[in-house]
Amino acid sequence: MSIELRDRFFVLSAGDVPAEEVARYRAEVDETDAEPAATVDGLDISWHPSARFKAVRFIDAERIGEPVRELFARPSADAPYLAAVFVDPHELSFRTFENIVPLDRLFEDVPLEAELAERVEHAEGVFSFALRLPAETRARLEQLDELKLYVPPLNAASRGGERFIFHSALLAEALTAAVADALPFSAADGFSHVNPVFRCNRFEPGDANFHRHRDTPYYDAARRHISRYTMLLYLTGGTGSPALDLVGGAALSEIADFTCVLFDQRYEHEGAPYHDGRKVFLRTELIFAAGEITEAPEIGELFSKACYLTGESVFAPELARHADAYYNQVAAAHWAGLGEGAPAREAFVHKEFRGVHFVANGYDFWFAKTDALSPAECAALTLLDYFNCKLGDTAFRALCSTEVIESGDAGWIPEFLRARQGGPAMTRADKSAFFPEPERPDSRICCPFHSSGYYDPTRHDEIIELYTDAQSFAKAHILPAPILMLGEDVALDPDRFVIQDGLIHVLGKDALTPVNFAACWNDESIPEDYVTVAAKVGVAQFLVPPIIYTESDGCYHLSFDFFRNSWMVDHRQATIPVPRITEENWADPELSEAWRRSVDDSLVDDEHPLPPSDLWDDDDEDDWEDDEED
Repeated sequence: MSIELRDRFFVLSAGDVPAEEVARYRAEVDETDAEPAATVDGLDISWHPSARFKAVRFIDAERIGEPVRELFARPSADAPYLAAVFVDPHELSFRTFENIVPLDRLFEDVPLEAELAERVEHAEGVFSFALRLPAETRARLEQLDELKLYVPPLNAASRGGERFIFHSALLAEALTAAVADALPFSAADGFSHVNPVFRCNRFEPGDANFHRHRDTPYYDAARRHISRYTMLLYLTGGTGSPALDLVGGAALSEIADFTCVLFDQRYEHEGAPYHDGRKVFLRTELIFAAGEITEAPEIGELFSKACYLTGESVFAPELARHADAYYNQVAAAHWAGLGEGAPAREAFVHKEFRGVHFVANGYDFWFAKTDALSPAECAALTLLDYFNCKLGDTAFRALCSTEVIESGDAGWIPEFLRARQGGPAMTRADKSAFFPEPERPDSRICCPFHSSGYYDPTRHDEIIELYTDAQSFAKAHILPAPILMLGEDVALDPDRFVIQDGLIHVLGKDALTPVNFAACWNDESIPEDYVTVAAKVGVAQFLVPPIIYTESDGCYHLSFDFFRNSWMVDHRQATIPVPRITEENWADPELSEAWRRSVDDSLVDDEHPLPPSDLWDDDDEDDWEDDEED
């Protein structure tokens, strides 16, 4: 039945299907439960839609484990390496709500030689060119529209049409060379490259316009890169009224196929469908050396709100217009500074998590000041909410009841929260309980073969050494974590939240050094067979700037400057297996190397290597034979 649901999804997505059939299918999906088949980029995935897994995405099939890989559909015959996966919309956050499809393979076997010719300057900072390409490359670009990768954008109400986002360094490299040759001197100063992330947009006649907006500039603080020009590559030609309107610049009513338009990102603009056929175009940007950049934390505040409300709009569509307004305000502010004041009405999200009520807008988070709730707990809840962390198998957002409230200011919040005071939503973590001290080694114990009369694996020196080493690996990830997830329960380590001078510092992790060892095991068992998993602990690690913290009007008020230019922001969540020594039969295949198999590969690096699985070499085997002869 799951295969049927998978295949029918793509049949119905092709269109021209009676509404009654679509409704019946959706009812079937809503009645279907499914367990995740794998996890990619922190998102659980399924090969078919279900009541939980409803958002389709496209990824490289090689990223899915072999045991289940073939169950995932390949919707595009032209890109058979792409698999369609279904994810839970509740799990999306600002890092994952866009699906960037890898498409370099599509351009590997065509000559990527591009030329921008016939330059026309329509207005200051607005240029158009004829894009000249080899026939094979031109055909490959036209093929993008046939890949069946389109999905409705999150902000569909304001942008119209369909789109998908893809990455191709090969295409960007070819366009970079063409742009470098074609840009006039006045616009070329500091040009670095074409952004390899492209948006493929499709509009049919009668679709809604892509409403007036400014493109948000790209900025990479580490490389000191910034975007200055938007690039539009029109794969189809047609006429509109106008098809592209650059406010205060130019209006293009007739566009030929394979026209390239470059315009300064200061321009506000609007796009309309063609009257006479399908409109397909790619959008990316030109990246320049940044030079001097002035930090403006208030712009980061607006961008943080925009990202947060975009994620929340998945289940509260009325928030999309507020997010769009913030994005446009941010884009304008990068060039001209912030405009006049805040909008007349702002969107707030009231949430309740296990009896704790709070109000958020993506930058500010308010909690009632009570004896049952500490500032550290407020900071932990804000991190869980902003990054939509998973508690067990459930995203934080799905565990909250949510209400959208519009208001002209935040003055109503203290009284609102005082009337809704609740108890603590988390416990204090006792991390020492995960790491009991091992037994003292007994020198009389060698191995099961030599110690058949008296053998206790909990007292064997090499098993204890392996256990201690496995503990060191687990400690390196668990002890520094500010928040632990025990199933769907949340445990807080208050010591990882340091409050000082109006700031809450969330401490990161330190690495522990593992121990190497070797062993003798003549019954063909090995120490790994006796170290298994006692429990699995979810940890959330955060690299974030200090959280601004104030108390007023009976409220804890926390502010997160996540997008300040001088800060890097990161969030990582993983499950850590806690080791224990087992006295059960070492030959049980479910126990042998159970702890090692439970470790997420992404946790292993030079600072945190796993204990070696091959505990001896050929010389050791010779020693065993000598031992037996003795």
